[in-house]
Amino acid sequence: MYERALAIDEATYGPDHPDVAIPVNNLGDVMQDLGDLEAAKKMYERALAIGEAAYDPDHPQVATYVNNLGSVLKALGDLEAAKKMYERALAISEATYGPDHPTVAIRINNLSGVLQALGDIEGAKKMYERALSIFTEYLGEDHPNTVTVQNNLDSLS
Repeated sequence: MYERALAIDEATYGPDHPDVAIPVNNLGDVMQDLGDLEAAKKMYERALAIGEAAYDPDHPQVATYVNNLGSVLKALGDLEAAKKMYERALAISEATYGPDHPTVAIRINNLSGVLQALGDIEGAKKMYERALSIFTEYLGEDHPNTVTVQNNLDSLS
């Protein structure tokens, strides 16, 4: 379905229109879920290139594409590159939404996971605690996002 949507959008808008980046990104999600990480990476890179050309490089939609590229880089084992992507997505989201927004907490949690994988346990702990504080305040203790971050924090013990 995403391939069909992409073909329609490309025919309608051309290959580099920002509306094309959406099904490209969604195809990246599917490719990653299917385990085709290289194909996912290519899709996320394409969505990011379209987004950066269409919007300001610090646009919140660009942050989504950057974050997703970070996720596949992490899955591919390129932890340093994933860290850079997650840091960039976090910076954009903080500038857009402020330091204590739930979207920021998502970015913080993602960065925490890569810090943990890199062996920076203290850095990961600090970031997980920050994400947990945001989610607890905005979503409550029983929300799935809050519970996930609590579990991630607990995994450091």
